[in-house]
Amino acid sequence: MVDITQKKITLRTAIAEALVVVSKQETIRAIEEGRVPKGDVFEMSRAAGLLGVKKTPDLLPDCHPIPIEYTAISYEIEGLQIRIRITVKTNYKTGVEVEAMHGASVVALNLYDMLKPIDKGIEIRSIRLLEKRGGKSDQVNKTGA
Repeated sequence: MVDITQKKITLRTAIAEALVVVSKQETIRAIEEGRVPKGDVFEMSRAAGLLGVKKTPDLLPDCHPIPIEYTAISYEIEGLQIRIRITVKTNYKTGVEVEAMHGASVVALNLYDMLKPIDKGIEIRSIRLLEKRGGKSDQVNKTGA
């Protein structure tokens, strides 16, 4: 692990995104109408994403265990695409961008798992950092937020 003992505590924010693409409109209708056999896709995936954020240092050995003080997960359906956006915040010495991307990836995987009984053509297309703030440097990706 990198030595962060000399770093200052500041508000750290990261926004990440994942994109899940289904293969048929019927899958989107099943989500919207609550007809997915495994249950409420967005609420179950939200819970999985919260766990993913919190468990990041348990799975990625170089990530520091940090206090996660805020996490928000939202979804946007655009045609056959489900855009997942996750925001993570903390007041700490190191950023939360890996936690945000890990959470987004877990949400995407949970969506895949819940939807695979009704759609065999699901793809996870991307997981990326849109923005990070706090610490020495801020980063906003041009194609991001």
